[in-house]
Amino acid sequence: MASQLQIQGDESVLLRVTHSNMKSFSPEIRFSLQMSVEAVKDKLWKKCGTSVNSMSLELYDETGAKISVLSDNARPLGFYSPLDGYRLHVIDLDPASVTSGGWLEDTSLVEKYTISEEAYEKLGGTFRKFKETLLLKQPPGQESKISDNNNSEDLCANIKIGDRCEVEPGERRGTVKFVGQTETLAPGFWVGVQFDEPVGKHDGMVKGKRYFDCPPLHGAMVRPDKVKIGDYPEKDPFEDEEI
Repeated sequence: MASQLQIQGDESVLLRVTHSNMKSFSPEIRFSLQMSVEAVKDKLWKKCGTSVNSMSLELYDETGAKISVLSDNARPLGFYSPLDGYRLHVIDLDPASVTSGGWLEDTSLVEKYTISEEAYEKLGGTFRKFKETLLLKQPPGQESKISDNNNSEDLCANIKIGDRCEVEPGERRGTVKFVGQTETLAPGFWVGVQFDEPVGKHDGMVKGKRYFDCPPLHGAMVRPDKVKIGDYPEKDPFEDEEI
């Protein structure tokens, strides 16, 4: 009687789904209570990859206690009286299943495609060939980005974390907080600066990656050619006036 009331009173239920072979698989999925157990399995197959014939389902309540095993594919889901927040656990019975071995979660287990240098050189339409074509089309006298990167590295050799500096444009004074290449900015070398005044752009975090810590709007990442090392005192506006 309780099962019939569950079907009539609620049209759907929101269940958290877990999987025997995938520890990080834990979505919340809404199911119609009128769906047969076989239809539930078919819906889960499209979510997790375990085939309908290799799938066993167990229902757990919010405390983790097992309520039932959904063993009858012909019965509607509502027969087992699931409630919002219950957990539906998928057990994959196929030892050769695509979900076994953990490779769906750990990509380090997947064999990577490799190619020899000689074979790669024979291929057409590669990025390397595209880059070589661009270099050939480069106007005479225009420095390449590779050359720029090398120059930036040379400039960074004289910049150390903790150095006082002045940044152009604007003669903004501050302290060097980062020197090196980055993951989230354009290739080449960058200098992270904490300004003395709130004339920066951020607090040391750029595009979700933290390179240093400083107060909000006091940080900036600049190219090394914009940085002059030294503690430049603020100019007295009256120092050139006659006494």
